[in-house]
Amino acid sequence: MKKLIIMLALMALAVAHLPATWADMGHHHHMLMDGRGMVMNANSDKLPQDCQALSETVDITIHAGHQHALAFNGKMFAFDKQQWDVKPCAKINITFINDDHIRHQLMIHGLPGYLYPEGMFHLELYGAGELKASLIVPSQKKTYLVHCELPQHMEKGMKAQLKVGGGDGDLPSIPGISAPVKADHYAIDWQQSTWLILLVCIMAGLLLPFIAITFIKLKRKQP
Repeated sequence: MKKLIIMLALMALAVAHLPATWADMGHHHHMLMDGRGMVMNANSDKLPQDCQALSETVDITIHAGHQHALAFNGKMFAFDKQQWDVKPCAKINITFINDDHIRHQLMIHGLPGYLYPEGMFHLELYGAGELKASLIVPSQKKTYLVHCELPQHMEKGMKAQLKVGGGDGDLPSIPGISAPVKADHYAIDWQQSTWLILLVCIMAGLLLPFIAITFIKLKRKQP
């Protein structure tokens, strides 16, 4: 009986502690989660300290998925656009659409930490679907990194930039915009078998037209 009472007491303490833990997470990261995905650090009404008022409200729809990487050689994932331009102190209403059936994220880094814990705005979808959230950017002319932080997604093309007030330059390795820091190199292993295959392909390319022409001439000569 004594052991049962102790166990019940420990369970009660654990349950009593859970809401405090969740509240703490919500306080520090403004996290909203459901079965579709997650929103962190959304901000639709708090102005940065250097903004007296909103300069504009911009609605942006951002698609993420494999199909958007087809325009870039060697890439596997991408956003449908690689750059967005807004005014300083703009409010951005983002609609994030995942066109794949795997998990994708949209993260913006470098924002002021007093409004966005760890300087981050984060949208995440666990599969195909849509999320909406807003943020307000400061007045500083700056280029912010937009990317998916899942392993290899950014390296394989899911990287873009948000320019505020024209930005302060291009970030490296933005597909279609800036040169990669380290370009992918697909070297050919020139072994003896590789040369043999290449030679066979060249000979076939030279002989096949001749064979085809000869065959057509023979067919025409037949009564």
